[in-house]
Amino acid sequence: MTATAAAADLTVRALLFDMDGTLVNSDAVVERVWSRWALRNGLDPALVLPVIHGRQAHASMAQLLPERPLATHRADAARLNAEETADVAGVVPIPGAPALLAAVAALPHALVTSADTALAAARMGAAGLPLPEVRITAESVSASKPDPEGFLKAAAELGVDPEDCLVFEDSGAGIAAGHAAGMRVVGVGPRAAAHGPTVWAPTLERVHVEPQGEAGGALRVRVHAD
Repeated sequence: MTATAAAADLTVRALLFDMDGTLVNSDAVVERVWSRWALRNGLDPALVLPVIHGRQAHASMAQLLPERPLATHRADAARLNAEETADVAGVVPIPGAPALLAAVAALPHALVTSADTALAAARMGAAGLPLPEVRITAESVSASKPDPEGFLKAAAELGVDPEDCLVFEDSGAGIAAGHAAGMRVVGVGPRAAAHGPTVWAPTLERVHVEPQGEAGGALRVRVHAD
């Protein structure tokens, strides 16, 4: 699929949101923590940073250091996640995220993130955003994005068929996971445009959601071109 900035009018029944890069801009802390990790492991941060978005930390480490045992990756990832959870300096909401989450508060929606529960709470709190009642975090799944498990679990928990869910994502791994789950994907922000979302929005300010009919029915999602 090819990303387009043209207007789109979609009918769905549930909305599934990634966190980092989609609802929350955490790039500053991610770059600080992962750059230190790269240098500790003899890697160039400039080559590490493009790889890590959207995946769980241990999955990114396995791609970057394939010779290391999985147990080493998981232990290292736990230390890195603790660093990230403690560092929220510069974490802010993506433009449009506060208004969009307020608009969908009473509608079927979920958070589907590669962060663990503590990191998700820290970043959403730092950005001043409410945590959705339905949350699929790293502890909820056996496989990281681009595996579709997280999105499929969210759909099941909401009681909505996958084809009736709309994913909001910024990373290549997340967009691939949404498509693999059989869902349409709104790519958010500059990273998303190159990864083939169903439709692309530069920020969430371009997205408007309206319920259609009775509670539990269809949702109309409009992505504005300008």
